[in-house]
Amino acid sequence: MHSRRHFLAGLAATTLSPIQGWASVGAPDFLAAGLFPDGSYRLAGLDEQGETLFTVPLPARGHAAAAHPFKAQAVAFARRPGTFAIVVDCATGAQMAQLTAPEGRHFYGHGTFSADGTVFFATENDYEAGAGRISIWDAGSYERIGEFSSGGIGPHDIRLMPDGQTLVIANGGIETHPETGRTKLNLPVMAPNLTYLSLSGTVLDQVSLPQDLHKNSIRHLAVRHDGLVGFAMQWQGSSAKHPPLLGLHRRGENPRLLTAPDKDQSALQGYAGSIAFASDGATIAITCPRGNTLHQFDTVSGALTNAFALEDVCGLGAGTNGLVFTTGTGLFGVLNGTSPAIRAHKKCQWDNHLIPIRRIA
Repeated sequence: MHSRRHFLAGLAATTLSPIQGWASVGAPDFLAAGLFPDGSYRLAGLDEQGETLFTVPLPARGHAAAAHPFKAQAVAFARRPGTFAIVVDCATGAQMAQLTAPEGRHFYGHGTFSADGTVFFATENDYEAGAGRISIWDAGSYERIGEFSSGGIGPHDIRLMPDGQTLVIANGGIETHPETGRTKLNLPVMAPNLTYLSLSGTVLDQVSLPQDLHKNSIRHLAVRHDGLVGFAMQWQGSSAKHPPLLGLHRRGENPRLLTAPDKDQSALQGYAGSIAFASDGATIAITCPRGNTLHQFDTVSGALTNAFALEDVCGLGAGTNGLVFTTGTGLFGVLNGTSPAIRAHKKCQWDNHLIPIRRIA
């Protein structure tokens, strides 16, 4: 089987879901996507033991998706730079709608719903202008109804903040163009930032990295219940340097960059995949599939608390009894002590993201 980057990534937005929605597909605790033995790409619902409650087919390789807050629906994106996303009914496996980027645009592979589930937001690239955009879609008809600036270049991940009124955007800073595929066009001058926007697109706050870290692309996000944001980065500079790949930020403050001792940090090869807070918010972790490592940090002290060796680990989410992870080798496990506890081993290759579904009883 090919490397993880060749597979559809899992879901990228944590949601709240009432019982009548996700219960129709077995009330899963998590959503994940992967490549299955028959060569099909599928989206799966998993319980906390890693057992598969349902799978639905996906038409092609993609990047990530987002879960509807109430209905058993997911929006799955084509792999960057893709121009389409599909809306999947997780109960029937049917394709309900397709989102298509306008001419001159492509998606970056992530999106999020509004708190009431009526609006969907997606990250886009206006590649002729070299500008990031956030597109707005009616989540009933899935018609495009507007757009606004992302506040930077290369917006990748997007999350809804706990107030339900603010979006946080990981502007990765990397300019691309479909004619050159995934080639990075502006590395000498790239400038990633973390931008907070109102739902109408007004910039509420924005922070950048120090100049010597301007090649540290901000890629994926996690949001704690009190509004603390975690961000995972991917280094585009010299392999001789091993910069922090994890940051914490609260609006109105400077970002905190967390790093492991150099021996541990150098093993990560400058690449963090997924990021998640533990359910109690006391720890945060990043997965590093290139380094076959998961790093866990204390959110108060910023210290590395655990480094777990896990082959091709990337999916990460908060479970009831600890952080939950998936790997490209088919493992599903829990971190609730000093060593990983493997709950299931499936004959599939799980992809980059693992998304908890918190149901309302």
